[in-house]
Amino acid sequence: MNYIQTLREQLQSMGEGFIESLPSIAIALFIILLTWIIARFAVRISDMIVGRTEIRASLKALVDTAVRLTIWVLGLFIAAVVVMPDLTPASLLAGLGIGAVAIGFAFQDIFENFFAGILIMLREKMQIGDIIECEGITGKVEHITLRETHVRKLSGELTVVPNSILFKNPVEILTDVEQRRHDVVVGVSYDTNLDHAADVIRRAVENVDDVLASKGIDIFAQEFNSSSVDFLVRWWAGSSPRSGWESKDKVVRAIKAALDDVGIEIPFPYVTHTFKETVPVSQLGDSSKRTP
Repeated sequence: MNYIQTLREQLQSMGEGFIESLPSIAIALFIILLTWIIARFAVRISDMIVGRTEIRASLKALVDTAVRLTIWVLGLFIAAVVVMPDLTPASLLAGLGIGAVAIGFAFQDIFENFFAGILIMLREKMQIGDIIECEGITGKVEHITLRETHVRKLSGELTVVPNSILFKNPVEILTDVEQRRHDVVVGVSYDTNLDHAADVIRRAVENVDDVLASKGIDIFAQEFNSSSVDFLVRWWAGSSPRSGWESKDKVVRAIKAALDDVGIEIPFPYVTHTFKETVPVSQLGDSSKRTP
């Protein structure tokens, strides 16, 4: 009976304490609502101020996140003080210090992506709109947050990539500059005059509209292949994958037409059979050997 009485008294005390704290809880909820409203207006003001500058889109997102996070931290702390009047900044920091190690281990991946996101937003390279390639993922960067980066693949799918992957692994930025070099291999038959073939290929590539002939066109006799002598043809065109595909399509068509016009063969693989002994060949058309 004593246990039941003690439990009843504790529940009654807790209920009375909860009822007494209802005004404080209501005020705290109002402060949280006010914090949400202030954060939204602060971000809009930040956008207006930052929008007048030439700041990068990724850095603008970082400023908005910092403003929003600062206001929310202050608002939640004020709400916590209203509910728990004994809470002070010193006691809050002490409590965070005690649980920092446990929190660090429990949310290691989250903190890793968080800090990686900050560093990605701060660095100048890999901006929103760039086409990148990393760990087998190729696509356009659409959005960067503190936790993840949204990459739209060239086939249309959206890939959500943790920031730690983009920070710890090499990232190839395909559109860092407006033009980049493209190449294709062209084979000609062994009886072809290579100087003449190289001159024909060069003229064909120079006449393609998408090729930046002013940056130079390289034509190298690369190797003796099984059925052809191969040329490596390199030229400059737009840096986006589509620009590369379009220019390569036009270059291949132009080279094929130019070589056909002058009678230079682009050979297909030849196969030569060698036998150690003489192989008899029967004349299937000999009527004398046919059975009646």
